[in-house]
Amino acid sequence: MRNPSGLRGYVGQGVGILSGEPTLERMARDNALALCAAGPWTARFAPVLERMVADAEKLSGTGPNIFIDVSRVSKLDTFGAWLIERLRRSLTRGGVEARIAGLSANYSSLVDEVRRVKAEPIIETDRVTITGMLEQVGRSVAGIGGTLIGLVDMLGAVLAATGHVVIRPRGFRLTSTIHHMEQVCWRAVPIVVLITFLIGCIISQQGIFHFRRFGADIFVVDMLGVLVLREIGVLLVAIMVAGRSGSAYTAELGSMKMREEIDALRTMGFDPIEVLILPRMLALVLALPILAFLGAMAALYGGGLVAWLYGGVEPEAFLLRLRDAISIDHFVVGLIKAPVMAAVIGIVACVEGLAVQGSAESLGQHTTSSVVKGIFFVIVMDGVFAIFFASIGM
Repeated sequence: MRNPSGLRGYVGQGVGILSGEPTLERMARDNALALCAAGPWTARFAPVLERMVADAEKLSGTGPNIFIDVSRVSKLDTFGAWLIERLRRSLTRGGVEARIAGLSANYSSLVDEVRRVKAEPIIETDRVTITGMLEQVGRSVAGIGGTLIGLVDMLGAVLAATGHVVIRPRGFRLTSTIHHMEQVCWRAVPIVVLITFLIGCIISQQGIFHFRRFGADIFVVDMLGVLVLREIGVLLVAIMVAGRSGSAYTAELGSMKMREEIDALRTMGFDPIEVLILPRMLALVLALPILAFLGAMAALYGGGLVAWLYGGVEPEAFLLRLRDAISIDHFVVGLIKAPVMAAVIGIVACVEGLAVQGSAESLGQHTTSSVVKGIFFVIVMDGVFAIFFASIGM
């Protein structure tokens, strides 16, 4: 009785033996259903085996007892053993008592080893319960709380290391700080200047396009000056730094964590916060105000160029209007924001870098998380500063 079910992918016994391909037949034996495997069950025949096992898994729920006969399997490797075990687990989950029979002594240890592999839990996605939703919300809140605790802990560690360096200046690593200043500040100048220049051009063009309807082209200078110096300039530069330097910090520290270099520093008696994190934090805090200033100047230059070529506002008139539209307070507000945002970016990047586990997947996840969290906290801090400066009249 061969292949009475007509399952797609099942090969007859005779054909399978002659062709040297694996087979899987369905047979009825003593009030039970037998799935008889034969031939070579190896990775070489992966497509055929996958198709046959997938068809056999559809038998779940067809009867009380099913056993898998592997007595005629000529060759078996880890791939084939896992497919047999997967078939047994699938049938068992369907309410069927499934077992493996006819296993030779040569392959019993291999199948037992595969069987010890923990099965992935089945996640029910069809039903959404209130309990599940509340559990997900609770886990999200707990994750946010853990993130905030980690940031505060890192801030305290950095402040403690700073105090230790102030007391003992010999421990300060000037060479490392200068190196990171070059990486974070000097090498970032071209991209920061280019992006802010283009943003200034876009703001000016859009402002002139809409103000022209009311015959108020000159007021684009007021909008450009206030936006660039107070908000857009420093915020845009901080976002670029979070994506460029924050991710680099996370990747560097994560790679050190994977290679156990940070543990080696602790073993040798060095403080990783003082050796690795403090120079990076100081370089970032010094670099971001410089980049914000250069970005603001580039944005104003780009806006003025577009106002001249597109809006007909002469450079002399642009500068006179800009001097009347802005005050030193706008410039000070932007410079005050910059170091605080830099500290937030550095703390987030270092926390994520030290949280990397020993795998490349973990490194990628934490690097992505560093950029996302860094940009999020930068925007939150910008909103907090906006409320604070508005309350004190700046």
